[in-house]
Amino acid sequence: MLTLPESGSAMSETNQKTITVALADDHVLFRQALRHLLDTEEDISVVGEASDGRAIQTLVEEHQPDVILMDINMPGIDGVTATRELKSQLPDVRIIILTMFSEDGHVIRAVRAGADAYLLKNSESSRVVDAIRAVFRGESIIEPQLASKLLSEFRRVSDVSEEESVGGLSNREMDLLRLVASGMSNKEIAQHLSLAESTVKNRLSLLFDKLGVSDRTQAAIYALSHGLIPLSRDGDSG
Repeated sequence: MLTLPESGSAMSETNQKTITVALADDHVLFRQALRHLLDTEEDISVVGEASDGRAIQTLVEEHQPDVILMDINMPGIDGVTATRELKSQLPDVRIIILTMFSEDGHVIRAVRAGADAYLLKNSESSRVVDAIRAVFRGESIIEPQLASKLLSEFRRVSDVSEEESVGGLSNREMDLLRLVASGMSNKEIAQHLSLAESTVKNRLSLLFDKLGVSDRTQAAIYALSHGLIPLSRDGDSG
């Protein structure tokens, strides 16, 4: 289960906007532990808690949080269904699945629903905090031990061969895909390529359409499955 740190970690950036977070979990004690953990972070503010999928939807409508920590197994509307519905209404909201389930079906359903990150509840507390900041920046996080499940699913549903897919990308598109898969935000990519952030956003949209993917997580899976980036770096997924 979640391990609380001895003290709050420092803010990742000075003068950073406070990240508003909502918690969705039907276990009261876990929510309390999670809130206590996040309350020690100067750049994170918990704006509300919910015990089921319907309640978190109502809470999000009221508070418009930046990030949601979502359990899967909740009464009424489960976390995957709530994620799908929230993403369809508010595509910019960032959702981290935080659950005990590591089975293939749960991981794949969550990613398909639009989850920006998938973490297990036995993760280190610092990893949960880092994931909140990462998804807020537009990055995607997947537990290293779950990456192979997603790669297998991607290969299963892919309609084109590896040769055709990789061969159909220009060098510029390949470079852009690698940067996305490495976890860079649009702003960081723009700085790296000396482009306007709006240009990067437009190029990513065209790239996603060409690959037949809908978001950064699926693009990263594509890059991993085609060997464009290593499966892991220093123990972490890309």
